Amino acid sequence: MVQAKTWVLKKHFDGFPKSSDFELKVEELPEPKDGEVLLQAVFLSVDPYMRNFSALSMKEGDVMIGGQVATVVQSKHPDYPVGSHVVGPHGWRTHTVCSGAAMDPVLPDWPQDLPLSLALGTIGMTGMSALNGIEEILQLKKGETLLVNAASGAVGSVVGQIAKIKGCKVVGSAGSDDKVAFLRELGFDQVFNYKTVGSLEDALRTASPEGYDCFFENVGGHYSTVALQQMKDFGRIAVCGSISLYNDSKPQTGPYPHPIMIIKQLKMEGFLQSRWNHKNQECMKRLMAWVKEGKIKYREHVTKGFDNMPAAFMGILRGENIGKAVVAV
Repeated sequence: MVQAKTWVLKKHFDGFPKSSDFELKVEELPEPKDGEVLLQAVFLSVDPYMRNFSALSMKEGDVMIGGQVATVVQSKHPDYPVGSHVVGPHGWRTHTVCSGAAMDPVLPDWPQDLPLSLALGTIGMTGMSALNGIEEILQLKKGETLLVNAASGAVGSVVGQIAKIKGCKVVGSAGSDDKVAFLRELGFDQVFNYKTVGSLEDALRTASPEGYDCFFENVGGHYSTVALQQMKDFGRIAVCGSISLYNDSKPQTGPYPHPIMIIKQLKMEGFLQSRWNHKNQECMKRLMAWVKEGKIKYREHVTKGFDNMPAAFMGILRGENIGKAVVAV
């Protein structure tokens, strides 16, 4: 029998999460049956969406949700030999017994000089969220102008680089001077620190006086209210996140529906990456190729130790990360 350490939701969050809202538990796992494998986590993902999903779909006592890269340590499945690596939504666990249907293999030609943690980020869910948000929702075209907020994060940083690959002008905002410097390194055309500008409206107008064809939305709240008014007629908005709202004890009064959406005939659509799970392997191959070619650069915020999962999670909600946040088990 294998013992697995798990982090569970002890108490639903009231405002910003606290350490006391989580509980570390140990459970005994059964031996794998035919068609199953035993996984040992190598890297675990921490993402802002976990805050929202925990409030909407989790019960107290449930294991915290999230993706992980894991090694197969026991196998009774012909397609997953011992020592192979997989990606799956197995949550905050050190070990998992599961069937082949509950995971995807890491790309077979994974370069030895690239960290496997990228299978959770730039070449994983966050990278695919960026790619599908741009291509499926925004249908971004060469020569258009794209606005990205939370642009130094796991998704936003990839969004901007894919848009540059497609020949677009990219404006990005972030919440610190270090993050803004990172966006410059990535090749964003215009960048600014939204916390230090005198006026968000003026900063957006200065960065792109002609307005914005597309907006990749990760923040919500006041930012959206201001950005909507900077959109061009028939602009498109992909809503990937709303991190400014996740930790509110009382819901904010949002900007939707907003009269400007009618006047400018804007199109806004929310999405989850899981809509395109059937394209995962294709998307990962494209992202891998861009990383190999140097067209997409990445930065990771790595926290060491499974016991530090709650601290890492709360850290991303405070904006401590640049790039993708992961925990090395």
